[in-house]
Amino acid sequence: MEKNFDRENFKEKLEESGQFPMLYMFKFIVPKGKETEIEALFPKNEVKLKPSSGGKYISATIQAMMETSEQIVELYEKAAKIEGVISL
Repeated sequence: MEKNFDRENFKEKLEESGQFPMLYMFKFIVPKGKETEIEALFPKNEVKLKPSSGGKYISATIQAMMETSEQIVELYEKAAKIEGVISL
């Protein structure tokens, strides 16, 4: 996530988008070789990986049941600590 990420605004938007618990889709772009770090954030969920056409990046898509908006924000914050990750 961007350094100027507005945590509270994002939480509000999540809460307005539906009722919790909810099935939420996470999408990340990670440098090749970093996909296992994303997978580690979602040990109980299937992580769908798709290499980029050039092979330098991996697209990761995860659907996970989230109990609160806070859980979603925390996972994005953990992912942001992975070098080179882009959260979509």
